[in-house]
Amino acid sequence: MTSADGTRLQALLDEQIGYYRAIATEYERHALPFAGATELTAALDAFRPAGSVLELACGQGAWTTRLLRHATDVTAVDASPEMLAIARARTADDERVRFVQADLFGWRPDRRYDVVFFGFWLSHVPAERFPAFWSLVADCLEPEGRVFFVDDAYRTADKLIEGERSSTIRRRLLDGTAYRIVKVPHRPRDLERRLARIGRRIEVRPTSGPFYWGAGSRA
Repeated sequence: MTSADGTRLQALLDEQIGYYRAIATEYERHALPFAGATELTAALDAFRPAGSVLELACGQGAWTTRLLRHATDVTAVDASPEMLAIARARTADDERVRFVQADLFGWRPDRRYDVVFFGFWLSHVPAERFPAFWSLVADCLEPEGRVFFVDDAYRTADKLIEGERSSTIRRRLLDGTAYRIVKVPHRPRDLERRLARIGRRIEVRPTSGPFYWGAGSRA
């Protein structure tokens, strides 16, 4: 990657953070109206994320509350202070939760965890940062640690501002304000193979809707 490419990518990632800061108060009004979401929560409950759990890109804390059903404690990281404020309120100041404001592309853990979880985040990791992100996940895990994630590959034609092959899309707030963000349309089987190529044993499974989930180990 040239320095110019790196500068453009960083500008896109900065804009993505700006989008999630701006959308915090209306985020739930943009939820995908598709079947399959309950399959994600059922899969997570079957996985049982016990012990110390790290949640990356926790957003408003919807998944944080479900993690707390199983976890001893949760460290939840997000770049948006607006999202974190909602997450804190949602968890009612549960003493088992520690919130950290940080850009995940520059953040490093101060300890290791039994489980790393991320919900609807992997598709926002650009291809150029994919291996580095999974190295971060490994650095966050205990030797016998586990990984679980959920996501979707849903993109509409009006959002594809640079064409079907591009991972850059446009999303709008309810007032029409537009932002560019990353949205990589991973296909479960292809994603599983890609993870295997970088040494990750992750099973990726689709749901009946546009969603998928993945579970596996640190290795």
